[in-house]
Amino acid sequence: MGVDFKGRVAIVTGAGGGLGRQHALALAARGAKVVVNDLGGARDGSGGSLSAAEAVVAEIRAAGGEAMANGASVTDFEAVQAMVKQAVDAWGRVDILVNNAGILRDKSFAKMEVADFRLVVDVHLMGAVHCCKAVWPYMNEQKYGRILMTTSSSGLYGNFGQSNYGAAKLALVGLMQTLSIEGAKNNIRVNSLAPTAATRMTEDLMPPAVLEALKPEAVVPAMLVLVAEDAPTRTTLCAGAGSVEAAHITLTQGTWIGLDAQSPERLVAQLSEALDRNGEAVPQSGAAQGAQEVSRASARLAR
Repeated sequence: MGVDFKGRVAIVTGAGGGLGRQHALALAARGAKVVVNDLGGARDGSGGSLSAAEAVVAEIRAAGGEAMANGASVTDFEAVQAMVKQAVDAWGRVDILVNNAGILRDKSFAKMEVADFRLVVDVHLMGAVHCCKAVWPYMNEQKYGRILMTTSSSGLYGNFGQSNYGAAKLALVGLMQTLSIEGAKNNIRVNSLAPTAATRMTEDLMPPAVLEALKPEAVVPAMLVLVAEDAPTRTTLCAGAGSVEAAHITLTQGTWIGLDAQSPERLVAQLSEALDRNGEAVPQSGAAQGAQEVSRASARLAR
């Protein structure tokens, strides 16, 4: 069955180049009307110009699609709300939000200024929060919505020099977890994508042959599936160079250490049991941890 977006309205942030541009082009090619949002700044977040977004809109229109450019900074909630209203005024609805906008301010934690930490969190995390908050009432009302967070292996697994970026990227997974639960009743599905792609964000880090294998286009199929009508929800896919994997935050079966004075020593002795991944599960909500712990405590006390 084809992945089709006819009649759907999509907003893609940071869509003036790289991965965001590919996302916007692919959604438009499959029938979506697309808001191409891009501040037009440098990859460290400085500067700004609408020309990058307008160039992508021109590409979409030349191919027979419908699109509009928007230059809002995702850090500006009022501008983001105006962007969503612009889409609804023109096309009557908003079905898809791809949170792709981001910046880099890489440095080791020891050398990093707190301002550079805060700005990266502001763009990636609060930028996505602003966009989700702005589309949420419309998606609730129409009882349909597909939201994608752009996470990263740097957030899921860490990467030297990216404490700010990694913290923001894993925070987006936490945002996904709760929004997917809260959106379920109104058919709002929320997912995350960790791309491995060579864009201007990574162009200085890899040799040419690797850059070729990691074309941004290779990430697009996972994006399309995660925002499609039949999309899963609460799913984190990792994609690049033609492969797709899934990442999970799991909970082990764990071990009971009690509440007495010897509990710390007991944990030292049983730490390997607490860490044992045999039988680990993906909880359906945060309540699962407490439920597992209370259940085990009750079983011990019933002895």
